[in-house]
Amino acid sequence: MPSSSPSTTAATTPTVRTARDASGSAATSPHAYDAGLLLLRLVLGLTMAAHGSQKLFGWFGGGGIDGTGQFFTMSGYPAGNTMAVVAGLTEILGGLGLAVGLLTPLAGAAIVGTMVNAIAVTWGGGFFAPKGNEYELLLTAGAAALALTGPGRYAVDRFLPVLKAHRLAYGVVAVLVGLATAGVILLLRK
Repeated sequence: MPSSSPSTTAATTPTVRTARDASGSAATSPHAYDAGLLLLRLVLGLTMAAHGSQKLFGWFGGGGIDGTGQFFTMSGYPAGNTMAVVAGLTEILGGLGLAVGLLTPLAGAAIVGTMVNAIAVTWGGGFFAPKGNEYELLLTAGAAALALTGPGRYAVDRFLPVLKAHRLAYGVVAVLVGLATAGVILLLRK
């Protein structure tokens, strides 16, 4: 008969209720939860860091500051090169923060803010690529989810006293800050 019981010991991992099979052993492990968060953080974080390096350094076929600045100017943002630097730094630092699990709520919020602006630029092109925004929406949702859940136990945040025990409130506040910042930037757009 299945029952639920707490099955975690780490302070950074929320209590995970696991189903038990007929023998009484746990069907899932809290380590599975943490491994899943680690995989999500690495893929999303390194993807965003690579996008930022395209903007700042022209790596991976990117436009660098000048090319990205021209794109920002054509998209209605003032001071295109400055916006390219801001977006590039936000993506690199936010992405690397997510990848290693450092200041995860803020790193997630940085990505959310950047991606909300990317969605605004691609809005009206439909949902699917090449002109749609499904990719940007997926990155935004992943970053917000990580800000809300926390990084799991395989993260640098585990060693930071304030973030050692992630709280939903940290994630909610961080996502709201990311959305507010995105809104301010969008107000600057023509």
